[in-house]
Amino acid sequence: MGKSTLFNRLTGTRRSIVTNEPGITRDRIYGKAEWRGRALEIVDTGGIVPDDKALIPQEILRQAHMAIKKAALLVLVVDGHSGMTPLDEELARLLRTTGKPFVLAVNKIDAVSQEANAAAFHRIGAPIFPIAAEHGTGVDDLLDAALAQVSVVDSIEEEKQPEVIEVAIIGRPNVGKSTMLNRMAGEDRSIVSPIPGTTMDNVDTEVTHGGRTYRFVDTAGIRRKGKTTLVAEKLSVVMARRGLERCDVALLVVDGEQGVTQGDAQIASYAEESGRSVVIVINKWDLAVVAARDAASRDAATAKGKARRAPGERHKPENFDAGRLMFDYEKMIRGKLKFLSYAPIVFLSAKTGERAEKLFPLINQCWEARRRKISTPVLNNWLKEEVDLQRGTTPKARPVRIYYVTQAKIAPPTFLMFTNQKNPLHFSYERFLENQIRGKFDFVGTPIRFIQRLRKRADRPDKSRHAAEAEDE
Repeated sequence: MGKSTLFNRLTGTRRSIVTNEPGITRDRIYGKAEWRGRALEIVDTGGIVPDDKALIPQEILRQAHMAIKKAALLVLVVDGHSGMTPLDEELARLLRTTGKPFVLAVNKIDAVSQEANAAAFHRIGAPIFPIAAEHGTGVDDLLDAALAQVSVVDSIEEEKQPEVIEVAIIGRPNVGKSTMLNRMAGEDRSIVSPIPGTTMDNVDTEVTHGGRTYRFVDTAGIRRKGKTTLVAEKLSVVMARRGLERCDVALLVVDGEQGVTQGDAQIASYAEESGRSVVIVINKWDLAVVAARDAASRDAATAKGKARRAPGERHKPENFDAGRLMFDYEKMIRGKLKFLSYAPIVFLSAKTGERAEKLFPLINQCWEARRRKISTPVLNNWLKEEVDLQRGTTPKARPVRIYYVTQAKIAPPTFLMFTNQKNPLHFSYERFLENQIRGKFDFVGTPIRFIQRLRKRADRPDKSRHAAEAEDE
């Protein structure tokens, strides 16, 4: 019909995926439109098929009902080329029962000569606006009508914008990302189903917690290129990476039952390369503990398991050490994701809410760390007094001297160093410096970057000149 195309036109973004494949939008997608100095909140819903009993269409209908309940004006988008269909009439009856004002946007009216195609829809009894969402024709009249119907806030520039912490929820398909968003938001914002790939668009949700505002982005599950078939799936992966690149903190969700896979490691590398702060979230931890306890009971029933126990001693499942399992699991994660050694790990169940309260403090900690600025005098005093540069030098290499260091930027913290080296520092030396900085300053969860500059002769103090100046004095 063109709902997502109209949404993107109104908001001036490419937030909703637009393809020729029907049924791509499933969750509620929120955006802001500005018109005549005023701001409107726009919601794009999935295509509604009221009588479809399949799981995802039913969830789309439920999500649409939630959007309708909060909306001030409803816009029913219909296809001007196809003409009136029984489904259009059924949806109009559905909207009429809500008691909310609604209008019809008759899409794909690309020329004045085609406006007659919209005439058939007059029998629905709602105001009609012929539009071409792809080109923007007629959208101005629709926005004027929206302003007349609803109370709006001041323009986006005039609104007091609170500082928002952008958080992307990333991971493979079906690891529990949408459940995680719903848990953090305290409402069903994303459709949750056992079918991998249910989420395709990036779903933004603003949440206020503890006096702070967060914008969570539930991204589509990222698969390897060879695993994606639909055009929409390929687009959703691109948009998921785009959602990652505009966030401050990434929650890397891993299925606790399956452990860290090659796919998880690949997605983790995307987050690290993009300079995002990362929290590793081991989801479905309750199921992982049950599975490990059952496996321990099965092992205890074998001949080898019996041989490990004292004569007459019985296996007691209640003595299973979940803390030990967590310790071993974290050690395994650190081994597989060595490049994310700085990322905190949290074990939780998004479905039950167990240990989910630990997430907000970790997000705050990582966000503050990525924006932390260390003053130049403090950095250079630390370098001079506390760091033994020769400890990090590789054998037979030219000794590294760092004459001066300053923090060039934040988000992520980036340090500019003036050294005696023409060639880039060896990665092991950079790792040594990173460990030294992390040991002194709190940069939990955030990557650290280094920029190296050779200190040229002109940069060095001229001793003879300083001596002459001293004699003149």
